Amino acid sequence: MKMKPAGALAAWVLCLSAGAVAADPAAVDEVDPFIGTAGDGHTFPGALVPFGMVQLSPDTQIRPRKEAYGWAAGYRYEDHSLVGFSHTHFSGTGHSDLGDFLLMPIAGEVRLERGDPAVPGSGYGSRFSHEGELAQPGYYAVTLSDYGIRAELTASARVGLHRYRFPPGRAAHVLLDLRTSLYDYPGKVLWSRLRLRADGTVTGFRETRGWAPGRQLYFALRFSRAVSGHALHDTEADVPYRGFPPPAAHDPRTRAQIEGRQLVGVFDFADAPGAQLTVKVAISPVSEDGAIANLEAEVPGWDFEGTRAAARSLWERALGAATVQGSTAQRVAFYTALYHALQAPSLFMDVDGRYRGPDNAVHGAAGFTNYSTFSLWDTYRALHPLLTIVQPPGRTEDMVRSLLAAQQASPYGMLPVWAFQGQETWCMIGYHAVAVIADAYLKGIRGYDAGAALRAMVATAGYGPYGGLAQYMQLGYVPIDEEGEAASKTLEYAFDDWSIARMAQALGEERIAAEFMQRAANWRHAYDPQSGFMRARTRAGEFRTPFDPAASGYGTDYTEGNAWQYSWYVPQDVAGLAAAHGGADALLAQIDQVFDAKIDPQQFAHMEDITGLIGWYAHGNEPSHHVAYLYAAAGQPWRTQARLATIMKTQYAPRPDGLSGNDDLGQMSAWYLFTALGFYPVTPASNEYIIGRPFLPRAVLNLPNGRHFTVIASGLGEARPYVQAVTLNGAPLKRVFLRHEEIMAGGELRFTMGPKPNTGWPGAGAPAPYSMSTAR
Repeated sequence: MKMKPAGALAAWVLCLSAGAVAADPAAVDEVDPFIGTAGDGHTFPGALVPFGMVQLSPDTQIRPRKEAYGWAAGYRYEDHSLVGFSHTHFSGTGHSDLGDFLLMPIAGEVRLERGDPAVPGSGYGSRFSHEGELAQPGYYAVTLSDYGIRAELTASARVGLHRYRFPPGRAAHVLLDLRTSLYDYPGKVLWSRLRLRADGTVTGFRETRGWAPGRQLYFALRFSRAVSGHALHDTEADVPYRGFPPPAAHDPRTRAQIEGRQLVGVFDFADAPGAQLTVKVAISPVSEDGAIANLEAEVPGWDFEGTRAAARSLWERALGAATVQGSTAQRVAFYTALYHALQAPSLFMDVDGRYRGPDNAVHGAAGFTNYSTFSLWDTYRALHPLLTIVQPPGRTEDMVRSLLAAQQASPYGMLPVWAFQGQETWCMIGYHAVAVIADAYLKGIRGYDAGAALRAMVATAGYGPYGGLAQYMQLGYVPIDEEGEAASKTLEYAFDDWSIARMAQALGEERIAAEFMQRAANWRHAYDPQSGFMRARTRAGEFRTPFDPAASGYGTDYTEGNAWQYSWYVPQDVAGLAAAHGGADALLAQIDQVFDAKIDPQQFAHMEDITGLIGWYAHGNEPSHHVAYLYAAAGQPWRTQARLATIMKTQYAPRPDGLSGNDDLGQMSAWYLFTALGFYPVTPASNEYIIGRPFLPRAVLNLPNGRHFTVIASGLGEARPYVQAVTLNGAPLKRVFLRHEEIMAGGELRFTMGPKPNTGWPGAGAPAPYSMSTAR
């Protein structure tokens, strides 16, 4: 019998299970957390619960910042040694931070330095083999071969639980390193504290200056056995403290305490050789006492197997959002993608509702669960639309309320751009939180103050100092002689403006709607009819020269791409884009050149994120994700079907290097999930999904409202990749898009597949997908 979680974790279970149907336990066993841990996927194999604040995972190397890209998640499958287990990680990012509070069990001699992973015995790390490694949702285990220690990990929302079995005959220790960090560099830790309390609890904090400046995180740690000895070290010479908070005054509850920038603690256990030791670690954004409260609320005892069973149960319910048929490889790929898509945004608050905001002050979440880790340039495209289908509405409502609370606390009055643990990084471009909010509201997910949401959206879009917005509002475009990556910014701002207009229309705010619908047409200022590409203009209104559509990199007109990859980014007005090119045939002929080009991938060697190349098409990065669906949106769906077959075959595989690019907090996985089902949200906030083609013979979406939406692909096979006909609830579907409300109503979408393109579907006069230039 599975143990029931207690206290605060029970509320987490309730949130996950609201509206859910009975889960398919087998789905958990189909997940392979090692997918994406090699190559450019940047995922991690460790233990967490859906959307959990703790991501407890092994770190195989801690690399200096300039060498750290491949270790953005701390772990690489290609490695055969690890340095320990830290409690915070990103899944799939192209830049990184975190890796907080690293623990390493040690048998025998203790070394304080990490050493060289290639030189056994040079530091406290250990070799391991994949044969001694196991990863499942909510659980990870590995044998540390240099120490003969079996280490196991599991987690609740705010607590990581370790279980170590030490070999007999060798002294048992646990090392706690506050110095290590992903994307490390000298001086990254501004200040830290390590305290052994009289009751054996270890607490502390550290403040780091990394991707987000001045990030503070606290922890509380308890051992299942008494500490028989300890040593607290500062491995750096005395350094004056100039950070926050001030050094703690002496506390009579404290047995030992140390403060500094390079702290490490070693704890000895005289009775652990040949025995088992359990360690539980809670984190808090607020205080050491907050971490203790989290620890006591979620894991009050030492029941490792109970916590593991509770984590598995949460994943069973979350993965139960879909029941799919297909080959073993297809099921593994699908459920692993869903697993990766349900990790972020992540919880960011204590059990009492307190959290730290972008102003670095402590706030209280009144009536909502606070989230952070918003990789919005990536996730607004498919991840957030996916969550509106596979998660209860309350999940998205809480995420929207978290965005709005962050805007209220922002020193700049802006919604988050790319934020984690409450702090803004200013990474990437656009203000895509507005698209997430509009998409939710237009789908009827409205458990927040809509008027306040619109005001926050308008304020964000009007903050002139951000990314050339002042010039954009003045000129209708971002000038390249005053702001870099100007073509990309103009295009993305225009889409975001359209989503604001849609929200304003729904609220009856016609003046705001008209203003932002006019701004949404600013993509036209970037379009060069002579070349057919989107380009950056100077303040004088001229396109910048010389122009090379293949040029990419910092200092060009584009963000993580080139003209071949960015010139099709007008999701709000595909009809207008086609008309600008002289018609759909001309537009699609140029997109054909994107896919069919013969290029040397080495020309992108300087751009880490441009991967997964099919011609110029770069599936490993987000600007390309909608492009294959443009054929269907422009009236030629059979061409979308052919392109999707190539992408799915070449860009995804159920193996460690099976993701062609960074998973980006679930965006790459969300693209796979939608495409496998047969449709994709090309234009978030339109309430429409462009139909592609299915890749599974049968899939059932078990919707949070208790209904079921079934997708059936009759006759599907590798030799039958083309859609011949589509029915929705038994009636012929004569359009290339689905409406969100049709999915959420439940029913059946049935595809008939065949060996040749059917250029007659959906037929003459079929309604076109939404485009702002043709919308009634």
